[in-house]
Amino acid sequence: MAADGSSARLCRSWPAAALLGLQLFSMAVTLEVSVGKNHLVMALNGSEVQLPCIFTTCIGFKNLDFTWYYNSTDLIYHGTIQNKASEPTMLYADSRVRFIGTTTGKENNISISMFVDFDDAGKYTCHVRNPKEMNAEHNATIILKVVQELVPVDNTLTRIIVGTVGGLVGLLVLILVIKKIILLILKKSQEKKKECLVSSSGIDNTENGLAGSKAKQKAPPKA
Repeated sequence: MAADGSSARLCRSWPAAALLGLQLFSMAVTLEVSVGKNHLVMALNGSEVQLPCIFTTCIGFKNLDFTWYYNSTDLIYHGTIQNKASEPTMLYADSRVRFIGTTTGKENNISISMFVDFDDAGKYTCHVRNPKEMNAEHNATIILKVVQELVPVDNTLTRIIVGTVGGLVGLLVLILVIKKIILLILKKSQEKKKECLVSSSGIDNTENGLAGSKAKQKAPPKA
């Protein structure tokens, strides 16, 4: 009976151990897709815009599949990559879209570019699936805004802040210079006062000595 109880406990412990193993495996083979820090891209109507996308994987990739979607539904590019030593193979591309990335360099770059007009504004999603990581999938999205003209950035506030800080620093330097000059003048003045005191003290001693000798000379002779 005790053996049966031990076997039952061992069997019950297997699911927890298996779950922990799967969690550790998923942490070790994480696939990540990135479109950069700025997810908002501004483009002029009729211009060519680049849509960046890179992916990273801990254990490499084989027969990796990647796609670009417009507004999550419209496929605009589809490609596959055999391995790190080979460049992507195009399976489908919209007539205005071209592949500008490379996966044989330091980064796994699967960026695209396209000529855009106002109707192309929206969300562009870069999606990657890696069979080598148990078909792990990940994606990242860029928001494209198409404008008639690019509005220049107003740097007035920045210039005011920089000017104010620069003025304060200049004022502080000027105060320190004036303070140093004043201290130097006071020091020289004190040194002159000390010299005057020493000179006057020497003159007083000399006069007192002369007066004493004269007094002795004028003393009346003894009777």
